[in-house]
Amino acid sequence: MAYEQIKYEVADGVATLTMSRPDKLNAFTNVMREEMCAAFDEADADDSVRAVIVTGEGRAFCAGADLSAGTSTFDNRERGGSLDPTEHRDGGGLLTLRIFESKKPVIAAVNGPAVGVGATMTLAMDIRLASTNARMGFVFARRGIVPEACSSWFLPRAVGMQQALEWVTTGRVFDAEEALAGRLVRSLHAPEELLPAANALAREIADNTSSISVAMSRQMLWRLAAADHPMEAHKVDSRGILFLGQGEDVKEGILSFKERRAPNFPAKVSKDMPAFFPWWEERTFA
Repeated sequence: MAYEQIKYEVADGVATLTMSRPDKLNAFTNVMREEMCAAFDEADADDSVRAVIVTGEGRAFCAGADLSAGTSTFDNRERGGSLDPTEHRDGGGLLTLRIFESKKPVIAAVNGPAVGVGATMTLAMDIRLASTNARMGFVFARRGIVPEACSSWFLPRAVGMQQALEWVTTGRVFDAEEALAGRLVRSLHAPEELLPAANALAREIADNTSSISVAMSRQMLWRLAAADHPMEAHKVDSRGILFLGQGEDVKEGILSFKERRAPNFPAKVSKDMPAFFPWWEERTFA
C-alpha cells in the first residue's frame, strides 16, 4: 500500500512505521490515523513481521493533533461531523484500540517531542524507548479538553494513578529524564543510538521466540490487567498450555534448547492461532 503521511518498511522480521510529516513535527491528522491503522493491519497479516517499531521522522516523534484548523480543531459542529455522542469516536482512540489488538509486539522509539496524542498513542505500545532529546506531555487540560486515545485507561496502568494524575492535571511538558523516573519509558538513549537499541530489542523477539506464543502472551497480559480475580488468568493459561502444548512450536522450542541452537519455529500467526483466540467476549459499546 502507498502511504502519504507515514513510511512503512520491513527488514529482517521487523516493521518500522515512521510518522512522516517532518515539516509539521509529525502533527497527527485523520490521514495519518487511517494510514497507521492500515499499517498495523499489514503487519498483522505478514508472517515475516515479528515486531513493529513506531518512530517519527525529523526532530519530533509527534507534536500532537494538527491545529491548523485553529479553534475549530476539536469542534465537530465546525467540521461537519456527527454530534451524536453514541456515534462520535475520538481519532486517537481508534488508533490506540487498533494497536491494542495487534498480534505483534509494538516498540515506541520516541525520538523527540511527543505531546498530546503523540504521547497517548505510545501508551498502547508495549515497550517505550526514548531519546535524551524527547519531551512528553499530556497537555489536554491546558487546551480545554480531556485526555483522549483511551489514555485514562492506559496511563494509570503504565505509571500508577498518582503519577498519571500529576501529569494530566498539570498538563505540563516534561523532559526525558522525568519520563524515565516516572516509568513512562523503559530507557533513554543518545539520539543516534535510539533506533539501533529499538531494533536490537525487536531482533531479540524475532530471533528467539514463537510468534504464536508472543501473540497470545501479549493479549493475555493486556486483557487480564483488569480481571477481577486470578482465576480468569488461570482459565486462559490452562487453555493456552493445553493447546500450544500439542503444537509444533513447543516441540521446536524444547529441541532447540536441548540441542543448544537457535530455534526455527514453524507456526504462523496468520493461520495457526488457537481455535479459542480471541477468547474474550465480543463487546458492543454505546
